[in-house]
Amino acid sequence: MPATSTPLPQFVDIAIVGAGPQALTLVTHLLQKKAALRSQFVVLDPAGTWMQQWHHQFAALEIPHLRSPAVHHPDPNPHALRSFAEPRPDELFPPYALPSTGLFHDFCQDVIQRWQLISRVIPAQVQRIEPRLRSPGFQLQLADGRQLVAKRVVLAIAGGSPHRPAWAQHPALSYPPDRLCHSSQVDLRQLCLRGERILIVGSGLTSGHLALGAIARGAEVIMMARREFYAKLFDADAGWLGPKYLKGFQAEPCWDSRWQMIQSARNGGSLTPAVMMQLRRQERQGNLRFYNHCEVRQAEWQGTAWQVQCRQATDHDCLSSLDIHRIWLATGQTLNVQQWPLLAPVRAAYPIPWVKGLPVLDQHLRWPGCNLFVMGGAAALQLGPVARNLFGGRLACDRIVPALTKPALRQALRA
Repeated sequence: MPATSTPLPQFVDIAIVGAGPQALTLVTHLLQKKAALRSQFVVLDPAGTWMQQWHHQFAALEIPHLRSPAVHHPDPNPHALRSFAEPRPDELFPPYALPSTGLFHDFCQDVIQRWQLISRVIPAQVQRIEPRLRSPGFQLQLADGRQLVAKRVVLAIAGGSPHRPAWAQHPALSYPPDRLCHSSQVDLRQLCLRGERILIVGSGLTSGHLALGAIARGAEVIMMARREFYAKLFDADAGWLGPKYLKGFQAEPCWDSRWQMIQSARNGGSLTPAVMMQLRRQERQGNLRFYNHCEVRQAEWQGTAWQVQCRQATDHDCLSSLDIHRIWLATGQTLNVQQWPLLAPVRAAYPIPWVKGLPVLDQHLRWPGCNLFVMGGAAALQLGPVARNLFGGRLACDRIVPALTKPALRQALRA
């Protein structure tokens, strides 16, 4: 937590909730369009620093490089990362110049310094956002009892909750906490796994990183998914990074159809070709087994190991004869904005349509009726399947920044 962080004011024009890559993208784009806004916004995040959770997760899973190409990052100049990487060409990985985790970290620190944002994050946990009754804006209630009044608020938080299969939530299930974990709770750097057998549930890239990290620490790994494990470069087709698919998505008037398009585009979890190649190599060496088209039916902790029963499949033996020492759930996040407690007062004051937990926002990603803007996966109905990605942050800025900087739009939003 920086000692020189901006003090909490009583009133501010713009409050940005969250200090991840999307929030950083918004701030740099805002300042590029209107430098005078520097004194009119605050950034609120429990960590008190930029991108703390992002960097922690990449380090905890020992992810070597990003899945997004080098043109996707928080700086307004799309070529800035490539220029920054010129002395470090070996840290841009083929086939699309994917930046190494270290390179991206250093670049983001450079962005923060160049835009003079080092001390702009206030350590604060926003608990409730309450619309003001007699004047425009919101009152933000913080976890420590402090309050802040803001004319406009931008939510730049992930907001997902770890998804756990039904069997892992059984009330009678009893086990040591470190023996059944969601991937978000695993820190490979702290583990010694020699001689253990680990079951990893899920088919996405996170499961691949966990498997490689566990094998490197001496574990035997079983990867299980209800589908076939498969590889593709990006989590959504590259056509979603431009007008090829986005044009048709934006032209679709039915919000339910848009939601279906998002699900189809992401198509569950996938591995990159590079990670799949490494996993297949480990499979040939006897360190890894894939269980396709299978899922856990029940699991019971027997004092030193799990006894797991899976739903029968045709291409492998059941797990019931094997001791499983740990189970890691690489089962993603569930995003339901309707369940966010901090927005309860906004939902009550300004009812809006919803689709599967996602809000129907206006063209500027604004909550209809008030000056609350939403970034990230929560804005997917407007931005498409890449809303939560780095490129999604840039798409969000294209919509939000004009509404925050252009007087004519600001006046229209107040009307």
